[in-house]
Amino acid sequence: MDIHLQIKMNEKLFLRDPEQSELGKKIIQDSIQLIYKNGFEAFTFKKLAIDIGSTEAGIYRYFENKHRLLIYLTAWYWSWLEYQVSFHTNNIQDPVVKIKMVIKLLATTLEDNVSTPHVDKNILHQIIITEGTKAYLTKRVSEDNKDQLFKPYKDLCAIIGNMILECSPNYLYPKSLASTIIEMAHFQNFFMKNLPSLTDFADNKDEAEIVKFLEDLVFSSLKKT
Repeated sequence: MDIHLQIKMNEKLFLRDPEQSELGKKIIQDSIQLIYKNGFEAFTFKKLAIDIGSTEAGIYRYFENKHRLLIYLTAWYWSWLEYQVSFHTNNIQDPVVKIKMVIKLLATTLEDNVSTPHVDKNILHQIIITEGTKAYLTKRVSEDNKDQLFKPYKDLCAIIGNMILECSPNYLYPKSLASTIIEMAHFQNFFMKNLPSLTDFADNKDEAEIVKFLEDLVFSSLKKT
């Protein structure tokens, strides 16, 4: 049975809530496809308008610019991933097993029963890997942070950080390790597919090997405390 998940988004991310209209959902659906196919730099509202059979003006009624749309997509993904982490670790008592589950969720392509017809989560995952850091590596990051546009990402890091402290209460860097796990999962996946000399996983291109690497990284750090 599919679970229908409604993610409440920060209202400062959009001018008009795309979840409340068919055109808005079409904007989300097709922007994911176009960014995945062509990359964020080549993505424009003009191309999106042609793709969905609308006008640029119609898209600008929903989003201020394409960067704000990218932040929306990344925030949606982090909120969905937070749900996945909570769902998959809810009945796990052992903190070590919890962390291993989180690493698997971060580093592998997920299959889930949450129904979101206008969001292809597997493709969005690939966008997060290749384009996700562009949401906050900007000159406007401080202003965007004041508007809490990155709260879903920070909330996820906080949850993982608390799991790390459950496993090792005296560990000094839980938030740093949490954000490192997230980013490293994506960087190693990207390197594996595109810059093979920067990783040890290029030959097999197996996400399971990234999981093993991250487990080694995390638990080697925690053993030192």
